[in-house]
Amino acid sequence: MTADDDLMPTIAAERRMFSDVLDALPEQAWNTPSLCAGWRVREVVAHMTMPLRFSTPRFVGEMVRSRGNFARMADRVARRDAQASIGTLLDGWRTNEDNRWKPPGGGLKGALTHDVVHGLDITIPLGIEHPVSEPALRKVLDHATSPLSLKHFGLDLTGTRLEADDLDWAFGDGEPLRGAARHLLMVLMDRRLSPGVLSGATVSRFTTG
Repeated sequence: MTADDDLMPTIAAERRMFSDVLDALPEQAWNTPSLCAGWRVREVVAHMTMPLRFSTPRFVGEMVRSRGNFARMADRVARRDAQASIGTLLDGWRTNEDNRWKPPGGGLKGALTHDVVHGLDITIPLGIEHPVSEPALRKVLDHATSPLSLKHFGLDLTGTRLEADDLDWAFGDGEPLRGAARHLLMVLMDRRLSPGVLSGATVSRFTTG
């Protein structure tokens, strides 16, 4: 068994906890804007389940329809599939809690990151708790600060040191940018958070307004 295989119990447990979060959402919350620009909660859930629901041939077919542009394909499919009923969206998540999907080149750590980050895209704007376990959050932070991830998001952290105030975790050098570890994770994912969530001399670079 590899270290990657060891992550499946963590992934499944995190998905089950997030299922409970989704189950508890009132109907109107599903139309709330998320941290993903242009997507409501509905679109984010549809996107989260897309790789779990799609076979390889179906995924390839969708990519062909979008001329090989993944971002365009993901947006089109999320908007289309988000039109399903809440029950259908929930079922697409619950029936895949043990799915072993891995993003290309990302392994199971990439799958866990996908789940946790998009879960926070939903819960942070709603002002509700996303019960990510500390071990899972640390693994995702480790993945998010890998050279490949930092290059992918192209985030400029020059002169900034991320410092969690709820975990013994920090990354980078320079002026401290402090906040909850999950909020600093979203900074690494190039999300803009509301004022007051983070503190530090460089906070205006990473928040809205």
